[in-house]
Amino acid sequence: MRVLLIDDHALVRKGIEGLLRSRGVEVIASVGSGEEGVRRAIELAPDLVLLDVKMPGKNGIDTLSSLRMHGISAPVLMLTMSSEDADLRAALRAGAQGYLLKDMEPEELVPALEAAVRGESVVAKELLGALARIVRNDTGAGTAVAPPSTSFAELTRREMEILEQVAKGLSNKLIAKALNITDGTVKLHVKAILRKLGVDSRVKAAVLAVEHGLGKRKDRP
Repeated sequence: MRVLLIDDHALVRKGIEGLLRSRGVEVIASVGSGEEGVRRAIELAPDLVLLDVKMPGKNGIDTLSSLRMHGISAPVLMLTMSSEDADLRAALRAGAQGYLLKDMEPEELVPALEAAVRGESVVAKELLGALARIVRNDTGAGTAVAPPSTSFAELTRREMEILEQVAKGLSNKLIAKALNITDGTVKLHVKAILRKLGVDSRVKAAVLAVEHGLGKRKDRP
């Protein structure tokens, strides 16, 4: 995986760059401005762009829009300290594949990048409530409304367990570890969950799960 990192804080860039490289991810460029980020993206064609939101000059949302205008189709993940609804909404509308917070656990970052490269949408578990509000209130987002509760009744007990973990923001690998099953089994269950709920991404499934009251309980001992 070839990653382009765009963040105006040099210390943050160095830390993220070191974390990714220590886990086998190739950081093809690490730059401090949106303008330079767009230039390097055009030049290097990364597999994924990791982009800060709050930057001086060309901010992350404007940078994302410029990337799309220049034909950069690689997934873009926002990595930021901002948990504001407005920033999340703007990023998703501009075409971000996901929205992560900088205080996330380090071991969760690479699985999130891998999921984005596979085409999955990734949103920090702390923001699922905000995402649910956006889904309900922002009709311009074009996201499906929550299905009737009978859709949840169609889920098996195991599928409900997995959906609860999805609602907490866990990757397939972490879900497999928590439930003592294989990654492949989790993947099959997630596909079944999406089909039964009538949604096309695990983020939407997570939103529905949060609205249904899942993902709020403490982990079982």
